[in-house]
Amino acid sequence: MRSKVLACGLMLTLLGASLATIGCKKDSTDAAAEAPPQGTGIIQDFDVVSFSVEHPEQFPLVAAVEHRAPASLAVTGTVNPDIDRTVPVISLASGRVVGLFAKLGDTVKKGQLLLKVRSDDISGAFANYQMAVADEVLAKAQLERTKDIYEHGGMALNDLQVAQDAEDKAKITVDTASEHLRLLGSTTDHPTGIVDITAPVSGVITDQQVTNAAGVQSLGTSPFTISDLSYVWIVCDVYENDLGNVHMGDLADIALNAYPNKPLKGRVSNILPILDPNIRTGKVRIEVANPGLMKVGMFATATFRGQKDEVYTAVPASAILHLHDRDYIYIPAPDKKFKRVEVVSGDALPNNQQEIKSGIKPGQQMVSNALAMQHTIEQ
Repeated sequence: MRSKVLACGLMLTLLGASLATIGCKKDSTDAAAEAPPQGTGIIQDFDVVSFSVEHPEQFPLVAAVEHRAPASLAVTGTVNPDIDRTVPVISLASGRVVGLFAKLGDTVKKGQLLLKVRSDDISGAFANYQMAVADEVLAKAQLERTKDIYEHGGMALNDLQVAQDAEDKAKITVDTASEHLRLLGSTTDHPTGIVDITAPVSGVITDQQVTNAAGVQSLGTSPFTISDLSYVWIVCDVYENDLGNVHMGDLADIALNAYPNKPLKGRVSNILPILDPNIRTGKVRIEVANPGLMKVGMFATATFRGQKDEVYTAVPASAILHLHDRDYIYIPAPDKKFKRVEVVSGDALPNNQQEIKSGIKPGQQMVSNALAMQHTIEQ
């Protein structure tokens, strides 16, 4: 009996020692987890945008100032050819393409050969021309005989006038048939079944409707469309509530998505009187001189400047932290804390200043070097 009591006592002693050891390890682990990182002097609160700082004086502050600038409206649009500078290539002869010498996107000169078409229209037109010539020869011979008889008193003046009228009409028919051949792309001297179709103007081929061996219909679908892209249109979608801020003749700053660092200028040439009933936007057309960068279909942003100034905020560029495609600043808070606040940046200003459109107001204190604050937090 005594040995059992001793065994039980020994087991209780060992169990107590183990629990004490586990408790000590847990306390030390929790203490290590709650301790602030060594050397940073910053304790992060439960709010991830709020930080406690042991020595806030190491982060100099600066105040935001008032900045006045014209009200602006930014809208998106696409580059389109100027319809007034767009010319379809028309073929008056129908037939089959036997030679293709240009394609979509090519730059062509006026008179440059684009395609060859084998057409039966030439043979028909030349036959009409030959018949017109034969009729004119006959009418001319009849007129000569009528004149001779009239001079000898054997025919009335009315008969001479009828013969003269027939000769005049025959000449007109010959001229018409000859012009028809020329318009079809052939000549009266050497008619051929192959018609050359050339560029009517210089420019860029912005549409192509034919391929090799394809059929071409007279006055049907244009084989090509040529556009002069020295001036282009940017057609923008402007929301209904913003249309009152856009006027005919207004200047616009153009930024191409492909070339954001090469700004352009344009002018509003038309505000279409039709509103999209689904998204409540109207079309605004801007005419822009093309320096050679703009291609049809490119995306662009147009910014309109208002007549009245609006009040914005200006801060040092170093006070803004660019993080995950957003902009932030750090502002002081009570109890040695700083808060990270999201802002919306505007244009860059002289003297290394940055325009802030929303997020803070003039007079607000902030950390002058946001990057230094962020680096300290990450340590």
